[in-house]
Amino acid sequence: MEKENRHEEWYFQSDYDLETAFDMFKSGRYVYCIFMCHLSLEKVLKGLLVKSKGEFPSKSHSLIYFVEKIELKMDDSYYEFLFTLNKISVPTRYPENLRKLVAEYSKERTENFLKRTKEIQSWIKQQ
Repeated sequence: MEKENRHEEWYFQSDYDLETAFDMFKSGRYVYCIFMCHLSLEKVLKGLLVKSKGEFPSKSHSLIYFVEKIELKMDDSYYEFLFTLNKISVPTRYPENLRKLVAEYSKERTENFLKRTKEIQSWIKQQ
């Protein structure tokens, strides 16, 4: 893959993960939907890092780390969403009590995360 197009692979993977999040939502696997939302945003941010700075991203999973590394200026509501998603990504990745976690993510709450993820992912790709 040509160096100037490497970000496109990250964007492709981000889209793929977002589609997976929608599939997890449809199947009622809300915890995995949230996890895939985080993964989608992580990859789109890594793609933007490659595109804007020409740097290969670290193996970090922190959305906030990548926002700061890119020096991405965004609406406060987007930043707060990323902060929240970042905070809940560890329990969705490594749940201590899956039953409790499943109870925390209703269809409505998860759908909100999914819609916001799609909106923010689209915005990041336009930067």
